[in-house]
Amino acid sequence: MALIGEEEGRIGDVLVRQFHENGQVRLKFRIHTSGEASLTCRITVTDPDGKTFVCGEGQREILIEEPKLWWPRGFGRQDLYQVKVELLSGCKVVDVWEKRIGLRTMKMRIRKDEWGESFAHEVNGTAIFAMGADYVPEDSLLSRRSRERTKRLLEQCARANYNTIRVWGGAFYPDDWFYELCDEYGFLVWQDFMFACATYRLTEEFEDNISHEIEENVRRIRHHACLALWCGNNEMEGMIYDGYGETPLLRGDYTRMYSYVIPKIVKREDPDAFYWPSSPSSGGDFDNPHDETRGDAHYWQVWHGYQPFTDYRRHNFRYASEFGFESLPAMKTIESFTEEHDRTVFSYVMEKHQRSENGYAKMMVYLAQYLPYPRDLAYLVYASQIMQGQAIRYGVEHWRRHRGQCMGAIVWQLNDCWPVASWSSIDYFGRWKALHYFEKRFFAPVMLSCCEEGLLSQNPNPNARFYDVEKSIRLHVANETTEEQKVLLRWSLRDSSSGVIGEEKTAEVTVPPLDGLWLGKEEFPDADYLEHHVFYECLQNGVVISEGSVLFSMPKFYNYRDPKLTVHREGEELVVHAEAYAAFVELQNENEDLILSDNYFDMEAGEKRIRILEGSAETITVRSVYDL
Repeated sequence: MALIGEEEGRIGDVLVRQFHENGQVRLKFRIHTSGEASLTCRITVTDPDGKTFVCGEGQREILIEEPKLWWPRGFGRQDLYQVKVELLSGCKVVDVWEKRIGLRTMKMRIRKDEWGESFAHEVNGTAIFAMGADYVPEDSLLSRRSRERTKRLLEQCARANYNTIRVWGGAFYPDDWFYELCDEYGFLVWQDFMFACATYRLTEEFEDNISHEIEENVRRIRHHACLALWCGNNEMEGMIYDGYGETPLLRGDYTRMYSYVIPKIVKREDPDAFYWPSSPSSGGDFDNPHDETRGDAHYWQVWHGYQPFTDYRRHNFRYASEFGFESLPAMKTIESFTEEHDRTVFSYVMEKHQRSENGYAKMMVYLAQYLPYPRDLAYLVYASQIMQGQAIRYGVEHWRRHRGQCMGAIVWQLNDCWPVASWSSIDYFGRWKALHYFEKRFFAPVMLSCCEEGLLSQNPNPNARFYDVEKSIRLHVANETTEEQKVLLRWSLRDSSSGVIGEEKTAEVTVPPLDGLWLGKEEFPDADYLEHHVFYECLQNGVVISEGSVLFSMPKFYNYRDPKLTVHREGEELVVHAEAYAAFVELQNENEDLILSDNYFDMEAGEKRIRILEGSAETITVRSVYDL
């Protein structure tokens, strides 16, 4: 709340519209003022280099020649222009309106194609594969918010190669600094209006209330370069379509709110913005909002539906705007809300710090499918985070391998508003879970991934009727950059001691910009799925930029050898040594707040160097899945 004093007049509202043509940008200003009729406006625009453009007397347009465009992270610079509107009484300035804007075109590319209808962010004419997560409030007590805290969180998003953040509709409209920082970092912002997972009666009073709320927030946020789209709500169209709380009255009120009231306000207050009625949706009005060939999708059969991780490969959504898998937070975070006798997932305190219905039961079901049973809660934390990272990896890598058909992978969720077991990749205290390191790898601009066939993708039941297990791989390089990428690929079949079986293979390939490249399928009929695995890596200029490994069985069946892991520090690096193949190697300090260039990685026998980015590295522990 604020008290605003007015003497001779004030600026009530400014709308800046951009018109891009012939390599120039024409800015048009719609200015609402109050006060005396003799008041005039002076408009000044300052470019990133300090050059100024000033409107002439009585004009409301400025032409920017040779504009410096704003681009999403990874696609170019995030240049911003300072706009100042001064209200003048003669030579006296009586009010000032100032904002930073980015010069860019921002659309959704929605076109008929061979898979149905595309749904992709298009910035300055370039289609972007959206990579990021869903943002929730950073604290349950909103007074604890600060620019510094938000900046810290968004820095971690940049480190994990995000280019998009979705503001979820079940929370609140973030502070101005959130959007200012997203402008600076280059994140596209999918902005939900604050309606979620419910039904609403559209009374006259409610319509008046929400109309003012929406108008004020659209006016506040609309000038930010990061704003990619406005979305009517979270999951309400799909819920009503599926029969939740549906009555003819509620269905009608829903249509009036999201197909008339809200888009009408958006059209008036932000006429160049894209409006999407709901998430997920195929375009609104209950036209099969779960259609996988159109619009965006929320997919929860992996986790809530107990489907295996490989189930993601059965779905080629046009844009996956929400999907997730739970894990426990760090042990130090658990210790912040428990006493020693509470530290079991079956305790009352632990159940009260669980965000998913039957969440620990789901976790145990997936654990039984995938990993050996952990020895204690600390190892369950580790196991749960490994499963979370692996689950989401299966989805994102699959969708990036099908760029063009799918153009977005937004993970539920980025952060927590309290210390809790949840779907986040960063916990309440800012500690990275394994998932955030996985995101750094599978959101990398150039990424090598492997689509393997084995027990997990066929029939993981060891007591099933005998069948010939297909053991094969297909490597794929994804290139989310605007330049072609020349890379060297290396891969080999290995045993659990890291011995190469047969010969290491290599391929030099050139991947077109904003595209991907498949290698041919390679089968390993004689491989022992309990003893053998495939290790693969992608190098550029002699440096490994992407790597990983795949099994033909689940990790719980694989016969890991003791890698005898050791770690020591050399300057600002940690040097990890293994004597055998080690999967999901975790490096951690005593406070569990270490941030590294990589973590929870696979490595073969030998040495791996990891840079220390943040945190004390005086005492480091190391473990792998072998220790489970």
